[in-house]
Amino acid sequence: MQKELKAHIEYLLCINIQKVQSLSGGDISQAYLLETETEHFFCKVNRDGNAHKMFLVEKAGLEAISNTQVIATPNVLLCEPLEKGAFLIMEYIKPGRASQAEMAQLGHQLAALHQFSKSDYYGWETDNFIGSLPQGNSPNTDWGPFYVQERLLPQIKTAIDNKQLDVSDIPSETKLSVTCKNLFPKTEPALLHGDLWGGNYLVSQGGKPYLIDPAIYYGHHEVDIAMTRLFGGFDSSFYHAYQEHFPKEPFEDERRDIYQLYYLLVHLNLFGRSYYGSVKAILKRYF
Repeated sequence: MQKELKAHIEYLLCINIQKVQSLSGGDISQAYLLETETEHFFCKVNRDGNAHKMFLVEKAGLEAISNTQVIATPNVLLCEPLEKGAFLIMEYIKPGRASQAEMAQLGHQLAALHQFSKSDYYGWETDNFIGSLPQGNSPNTDWGPFYVQERLLPQIKTAIDNKQLDVSDIPSETKLSVTCKNLFPKTEPALLHGDLWGGNYLVSQGGKPYLIDPAIYYGHHEVDIAMTRLFGGFDSSFYHAYQEHFPKEPFEDERRDIYQLYYLLVHLNLFGRSYYGSVKAILKRYF
């Protein structure tokens, strides 16, 4: 961390930072642990031109989840622009090793979040980001068209523009819409984390689950579960607890693949061609 930024944070928070430690795990931003004599803070720094917008919607997402009072998020203290980029500071949650009981608690609490719906539409009050990519949230009262228009098509277009996909790989919008209409059930809009892989939750040393790095919106509750299963899955106790509230429904496995397609397209656009085979396989299987 640059000395100028450290001094700026000290001024804004009226603290004396005694130690700055670089933390691993962030693909998009640099992460730091800031230590004072009595407190610890978590700091993210990003030098992208959209960084301040990214951090503002991350802050809003964390606060929206926290306001449900069903699952915890770290408290955000500062979200400030820099001459180039921005930084975000929140309370530091010291992670522990999650037990089966604590993973079950996470499953129950995620189900409670998904049952917390104060919306009659899919989407969100603003657009936000998935990683560093824009994520549209234009409201729609029909889940299938929302998912095609706001999730699949923008990522497909980006992949074509970046030459990660060929036009010949892509099904028509009509085919996308018909498949989704046939497989997607009528469901209440659920408040989603939106990017729930293993790096976007933590369990504190005291055993309390927290959600971090959301890409929040109202959608089908199975989307979050599909993402949890994409890179190895969570502990089985998590799924058993969650399914007490949301039992498995017909065609859930097929919807899981289609919901994972969005995240695989995101990874294709962010990290390159290694995700092409997985994207192509789902497109061929369903569309």
